[in-house]
Amino acid sequence: DTQPPPPPPHKAPDAEEFKAAGNKLYAAGQYDQAAQEYTRAIAADPGSSTYLSNRAAAYMAAGRWTDALEDCISASHLSPNNPKILHRLAKIHTSLGRPQDALEIYASMTPPATAKDRAAALQMQAHITQAEENLRTGTGGSLALHALDQAEKGLASSVPPPRKWRLMRGNAYLKMNNINSLGSAQSISTDLLRLNPTDAEALLLRGRALSAQGENEKAITHFRSALSYDPDFREAALLLRKIQTLERKKEEGNRLFKTGRFENAIEAYNAALEADEGNKPTAAKILRNRAMAAAKLGRFEEAISDCDRALVFDPGYVNAARTRAKILGESGDWEGAVRAYQALVADAPGDVALARELRNAELELKKSKRKDYYKILGVGKNASKEEIKKAYRRLAVVHHPDKNPGDAAAEERFKDLQEASETLLDEGRRARYDSGEDLMEGPAGMGGFGGGSAGAGVQVDPEVLFRMMNGGGFRFGGRGFEF
Repeated sequence: DTQPPPPPPHKAPDAEEFKAAGNKLYAAGQYDQAAQEYTRAIAADPGSSTYLSNRAAAYMAAGRWTDALEDCISASHLSPNNPKILHRLAKIHTSLGRPQDALEIYASMTPPATAKDRAAALQMQAHITQAEENLRTGTGGSLALHALDQAEKGLASSVPPPRKWRLMRGNAYLKMNNINSLGSAQSISTDLLRLNPTDAEALLLRGRALSAQGENEKAITHFRSALSYDPDFREAALLLRKIQTLERKKEEGNRLFKTGRFENAIEAYNAALEADEGNKPTAAKILRNRAMAAAKLGRFEEAISDCDRALVFDPGYVNAARTRAKILGESGDWEGAVRAYQALVADAPGDVALARELRNAELELKKSKRKDYYKILGVGKNASKEEIKKAYRRLAVVHHPDKNPGDAAAEERFKDLQEASETLLDEGRRARYDSGEDLMEGPAGMGGFGGGSAGAGVQVDPEVLFRMMNGGGFRFGGRGFEF
């Protein structure tokens, strides 16, 4: 019997054939397929650095930079001094945003890397160093953002900015401290926390953005979370203490204000501002509250200055502007108060309450331009009839024309005394004078008040008159006290 022919010998996989197939696919731009062929070559010969380096090149071309880095590191372990592999590894580090790692590799090469080889990594590193310097010493974030933009130009197209750079960008937005930039900082922190919910630095960034928008309770929650994941995070601990002190002293000031202890309230507000004046939205509210406390003590210049500072911190803070207008009037500067209210009404023409406050201020301005009968008689606005009579008799003797023959000024003063006493001793006329109702009567009404037509044409709101005649007074504008 004839024996069947033996089977042909099994042909071992040829790594070089796989490599050649991979090279052909790579040249055709089919990088993923090329990587598959290089993978077969690696399986056939795991000890070859060439196949790993080739697959790294295919991964780079396909935008798979993390895979490329892993292969290139493995290849460099197999061939530690291979210049081609080291050049490729340095390029990968640069493309991933790791210029310092790239420069260290270039420095280790023999022969040394050329200036052209190192240029991209050096330029990227310079931009990052510049951004760090801007964040450390600059007052604004725009220069840091520009430097980061330049650094990111050196990244591979499919590579997102490194986490460190994103945190730096978020901090630059915080330095810019406007509505849009704070929103951008929050967006960056949200993206980072989506990748890693326990990222303490991202939690800190979000907390700082919230604090800068006046969301102090939410900021406290984020700072505490950051510390729970990193108990040694000193910056988070410092910011948490600052914002807690700020809130505690602010609330203490509010309680003191409501109980009428205005000087003590001011001291508490001072301590709150010292804790963290950089928290601009909250600082603006505290300054407005402190202004109201100072106004209660008659310290009007101090109060107006605090309102001005509040508006610097928060230019859109309408309640601070309304309080400033009110305090201007309380200080006697009704012209300034009217101008301030006019500006507010121009910005909010549909605000009925603001329009009423403006008309009230206009009435007070008109009242301030007429003769002050109380001042003429030297009595207070709450003087009784007996006090008014006594003051009149005393001054009438001094200024009577018989006592001052030929003195026209004395005669005019005597007429003013008569006019003042007649008005203030008549309950109806005094009420109209006090409320400003007499100003609606025109020249035929009471007559004789100074300034002639001063304030003429002002339309006085009847509701304002009613409130003033019934002790309603002129209240602080806006929503009142800020908490």
